[in-house]
Amino acid sequence: MKLLLFACFFLPAIILAQVNLTSSNLPIVKIVVPVGQQINDNTRIVCDMGIIDNPNNVNLINDPFNNYNGKIAIEIRGSTSQQYPKKSYGFETQTGLGSNNNVALMGLPVENDWILNGPYPDKTLLRNALTYELSRKMGHYSSRFRFCELLINNQYLGVYILLERIKRDNDRVNIARLDQDDLAGDSLTGGYIVKVDKLTGEVGTTWNSNFSNEVVFQFHDPESDELQPAQVNYIQSYISDFENAIQSNPESNYLQWIEPISFYDFFILQELGRTVDGYRSSSFMYKDKNSGSFQGKLVAGPMWDFNLSYGNADYCEAFETTGWQYNFDQICNFTTQIPFWWKRLLDAPSYRNGLRCRWNELREGPLHTDSLFQWIDSMSNYLQNARIRNFQKWPIIGQYVNWNAFVGNTYQEDLDFMKDYINQRAAWLDINIPGNCNLGLSESTFEPLISCYPNPAHDWIFIKGNKSDIRIDVLDMEGKIIMSQPISDALNVENLTKGMYFLRGATLTGQQQILRFIKQ
Repeated sequence: MKLLLFACFFLPAIILAQVNLTSSNLPIVKIVVPVGQQINDNTRIVCDMGIIDNPNNVNLINDPFNNYNGKIAIEIRGSTSQQYPKKSYGFETQTGLGSNNNVALMGLPVENDWILNGPYPDKTLLRNALTYELSRKMGHYSSRFRFCELLINNQYLGVYILLERIKRDNDRVNIARLDQDDLAGDSLTGGYIVKVDKLTGEVGTTWNSNFSNEVVFQFHDPESDELQPAQVNYIQSYISDFENAIQSNPESNYLQWIEPISFYDFFILQELGRTVDGYRSSSFMYKDKNSGSFQGKLVAGPMWDFNLSYGNADYCEAFETTGWQYNFDQICNFTTQIPFWWKRLLDAPSYRNGLRCRWNELREGPLHTDSLFQWIDSMSNYLQNARIRNFQKWPIIGQYVNWNAFVGNTYQEDLDFMKDYINQRAAWLDINIPGNCNLGLSESTFEPLISCYPNPAHDWIFIKGNKSDIRIDVLDMEGKIIMSQPISDALNVENLTKGMYFLRGATLTGQQQILRFIKQ
């Protein structure tokens, strides 16, 4: 019998300071709640919101609203995070008549569905933003963001992050729209966004994994009440068949069911951050139509909810820089489990090898330690004045907040702890990521034949090789050669359709290396 770990909160007694915000280099968001009402987590209420976002990054508290000035429908969001005094909010921008108002808040692409995330247990304020930034640099959609400072009814509430809510949209998860009359043929096969998550809040219809009643799938977009029975049955059957195929023979079957790069990168970010809820909560997947992106295969992501990551949780070994998060169920008993296929996929030799190659590639790019630290340092500098005000409002520096594994006496100590965790964790993964990317060469003599950038690419890929006799092949996801040429500095890919491809470099002596790239 599984045990539920109850959250026993021992939040510090906080004497809230009144912060007098006069100016900020961040956008300033003001929300006015109607008299006699309050924002709650049950039903959205209509409020007024204005945003000051000047192009010179000098925003004065009494400047006119120049980014947004209108109605929103807002509610408190989150589950465990609602027990913190600093709340997060979900809201829709609306017209005066209550219909959707699609706008570009703070320069983000036009939409109407948004989140104001209030980092609280993450005293660096950066863990979510770092993960979303990395995911985008790795070639995937992840929620874009802007840091801002929030006031509700003229009460200062600190540093917040404006986020794009995960949903189907041309500028978000760019898959086909699934309408209620899409009931047969190719139109039935996409697009679906589902997630593995906890049973908290309003979750609608759910279903369980074939292999564990404690792996719970949920509809995200469209939500279950927007789907027809045929659509519900289709995606449930598809995931059931996927699970059966991976359990039966992962080596033979995984390329028929999943887009591998997204699964590699989801695994890599979950393991690098070792988020305590990883894989079993807030874990998204989506599926386009069979005629659409990635031939309708399952895509892992987008990434979500990394506040309790990068060493920021003091239970279930989440603070350790060694060991595997996908083995979480062997460490802790919860009422939710990690889907078996994250471990089962590693039984496929070609999957392991692809994962190893992808890790090596990313460590030379967005996951290089210098790149990681440069971004962290630049963002902490950008937030310097605003974070001082944030911790005047919420004086928790030096105090334990559930579930901190480390409590620094200064902001810089908290930041340095996160950087040190990332450095040690990445070093452990350098050694322990499974697979062999040497493709016939020994560990001691392996030197990459080729490297390429940028990845994703639009028109050109620039290639570096260490031998003169290398031939370059571009293969589609079925392994068919669609382009071939001798090694050169650049490869024109502007005529390729959007999607995933293999880039193979091979020498006359039979040495070869395969990279994967995305054409955008």
